[in-house]
Amino acid sequence: MACGLLQKAIEDKKIRLEFFNFRDFGIGKHKKVDDTPYGGGAGMVLRAEPIVECLEHIQRKYQDANLRKIILTPKGERFSQKKAVSLSRLEDPVILICGRYEGFDERIYEYVDEQISLGDFVMQGGEVAVMALIESISRLKAGVIGNKESLDQESFQDSLLEYAQYTRPDDFRGSKVPEVLLKGNHQQIKKWREESSLSRTKLIRPDLIEKPEKE
Repeated sequence: MACGLLQKAIEDKKIRLEFFNFRDFGIGKHKKVDDTPYGGGAGMVLRAEPIVECLEHIQRKYQDANLRKIILTPKGERFSQKKAVSLSRLEDPVILICGRYEGFDERIYEYVDEQISLGDFVMQGGEVAVMALIESISRLKAGVIGNKESLDQESFQDSLLEYAQYTRPDDFRGSKVPEVLLKGNHQQIKKWREESSLSRTKLIRPDLIEKPEKE
C-alpha cells in the first residue's frame, strides 16, 4: 500500500484503508485466537469469538453503515472481474477477513455476507488474497487509474481475454507487428482486435466462452 498507484490513491483520498487485528480480541492473557479442532486432526482452527467480536467492534465504529463482510477462504466463490466491478461500486465500507492455520470455525460464516476464493489452491493465509482484492477493486474506483479507456479494454471486461498488444520495434528478430496495426485505419484495427480477443480466448481460456448445456 506504500508504492505505486495505490499509494497515490490513498494520499489523494480516492480510497481509504483501515486495518484491524482480531488478535486484539483474543482470549485470555495471551490473546489466543485459535484452538485444536473438535474430532481431532492436524493443525489449529481459528476461533469464532475474536473474529466475531472484531466485526462487531467495526460495526459499532461505523454505526449505521451497511458493511459488506467478506471472508477469504478456498471454499468461497471464485473471484472474478465481474465481482471486482460489483464491489468497486459499493458506497459503504467492505471488510475483508484474512484466515490462517487450518481455517475458520464454521460458525464464523454466520456473521459474514459472502465467501471469496482466489482459486482452487491453498495458501498459508488470506493476506496475499486480500491484497489482490484490494488492488483489483481499488483500481476501478474513479480517479485511481488515469486513463479510463484502459479499464474498458482489459481482459475479462467482456468475458474475453484482451487482444494481443504490440509496441516498437515493428520487426523484432523476424517477428513482425500485424500490418493492420501500422496503417492507422481505426475501423479495421477495431475489427482485428475483436478477432484477436476472441481467437486467443478460444485458444487459452475456452472455458470463458463455452456455454453450459441447457437443461
